[in-house]
Order: sequence, then C-alpha cells, then structure tokens
Amino acid sequence: MALSACRHHFTMNARTSWKLWKQMLNRNNSTVGFIGLGNMGGPMALNLLNKNHKVIAYDVMDAAIKPVASAGAQIAGSPAEVAETANQIITMLPNSSHVQEAYCGKEGILQSAQKNSLLIDCSTIDPVVSKNVANSAKEKFATYVDAPVSGGVGAAKGATLTFMVGGEKEEFERAKEILQHIGKNVVHCGEVGTGNAAKICNNMLLAISMIGVSEAMNLGVRLGLDTKVLAGIINTSSGRCWSSDTYNPVPGVIAGVPSNNNYQGGFGTALMTKDLGLAQQAASDTKSVTSLGSSALQIYRLLCEKGYAEKDFSSIFDYISKTVEMK
Repeated sequence: MALSACRHHFTMNARTSWKLWKQMLNRNNSTVGFIGLGNMGGPMALNLLNKNHKVIAYDVMDAAIKPVASAGAQIAGSPAEVAETANQIITMLPNSSHVQEAYCGKEGILQSAQKNSLLIDCSTIDPVVSKNVANSAKEKFATYVDAPVSGGVGAAKGATLTFMVGGEKEEFERAKEILQHIGKNVVHCGEVGTGNAAKICNNMLLAISMIGVSEAMNLGVRLGLDTKVLAGIINTSSGRCWSSDTYNPVPGVIAGVPSNNNYQGGFGTALMTKDLGLAQQAASDTKSVTSLGSSALQIYRLLCEKGYAEKDFSSIFDYISKTVEMK
C-alpha cells in the first residue's frame, strides 16, 4: 500500500535505517506491534509507550499515526512490515473484514509472521472469524487469541480496560503479560472465539440499557423532572446501571462524557449497530431468544439512517428527545 506524503514525513528517517531498527527491536522482548490507532487503539499504544515498551505501529489513517509517532513509536508501512519486526502484535480494528485483511491479506501479518509470534486481536468481530484467523495463524506456527475490550475511550486512556480473552490457558497467560499494562482486568473466557462471544453479549446488554435509560430520562423530562434530580434518584435506586451513573446520555448530567460534547467521541452508533448485528447472528445460530436485542438492533439501525452513525451510541437520547413517537 502506497504511503501518503504525510506518512512518509513521519517514517522517512526511520526507513533509512530500517534494518538496524529491526535488529535492535528483535533483540528486545518489550517490543509490541500495534495495528489500528483509532479512538481506542491510539490510547492503548500510547500506554504501552508509557510503560517503556517499544512500539512498531501501523494505521491506514495519517491522522491516527501522528500522536504515537510523536510519542516515539516506529511507524511501519503495512501489517506485514510490523510482523517482520515484532513477534508480539496487538490489533484493534473496526470489524471482521478489517481483521481478515490485516491478518490474511496480501500485506497482512501472516505474510511475514515470525515463528511463535503472539497475535492479540482486540477487535469486536464474529467469533467464527476469530476461529478462522486462529487456524490460519497456526499454519504459520503463530498463536492468535481474541481479546476484545470493554470500558470505552476513557478506560483506554486510563489503562483500565477489561479484556475478554479467548485462547488456551498458556496462550492466555502470554497475552496477559502484555494486556495487564494497558488494562485493569484480563479475563480468560475459554477457547478462541469466546472472548468475542462474551463481548457481543455485553454490548447487546449495553445497547438495551442505554435505550432504557434514554427513554426513562426523556419521560422524566416531559413529566417536568429536573434531569440531574432524576439521574440522582436512578443512580441510588434499583434502576442504577453504567449507562446512567457513568455514561449518562443526557447533556449536563455527567461531565466528560460524549453527551456533553454533542455526542462526539466515545463509541460510535455505527459500531454499536455492528455489534448488535453480530449478537443477532449468534442468537440465530444458537436458536437463542433475544427479543430486546433484536429491538435494539432495529432502533440503532434507524438511528444510523437518521444521521447519527458517527455520533456516540448514547445519542439515542438526542433522537428520542426530539421524537414525538418512535417509528
């Protein structure tokens, strides 16, 4: 993949001594490759740098590269180039197709993965895709684990993420050695794929609870209640949940959350819709009843159609509050 002029600016000096860099980094077990430097991946990579890891990074977006390059990361030109240098690699990508391309594409990780490499995918994707990539990695004598995260951008910045890891026990212990530097809780869920299984269950519940909080808060407003008073009651009563007491969707209730920034940043509505789609596919495959999950998917699809796709998923309150009746 051709590099833009901006990316070339960041990597030109490093490329003149690329072989020397590879030799130095390969001798250092603290080197971690990082692919995907977006809202979540960028802060995670920065935390690795802050914990004295050497980082060799890649992203398709120049703007995402700048912060980690400025912090001292070496920038590669492709996932394959990352794998040439690092035998510990973390990926944080939007969806299943991006993961498949990053690992199995023409310039993917598995084109040049070193023997016994540890490949940690923190993306939220179809568990079946995780298993398929793991099998492809095994053919290259590399280890792949799925380790999706929970906690949002704030936890990514504060290194307090929860990781749900799917892989054999020994593989989990290897991954934990790295992940504990960028997260607070690292949980072994079972074999490969179970990490993503746990994540899509969690996000289905999160979407349902966010819709519930938004509907309750909107009803309270229309009944004449002060939003902070109502939120305070909910947060000390049986309705309390993360969507209310930590990430409230109503502007002015909690400082520092997306609802106070016109729903910018955080976890995008389009990504939540993707995760709900994964949950419903899994529900279909396992013949599981998920009536509220199905309804949540339809609501978030509607939200995307109404122009909220790039806004935080808590923007459901903004839509509900401006709507007389949900269609």
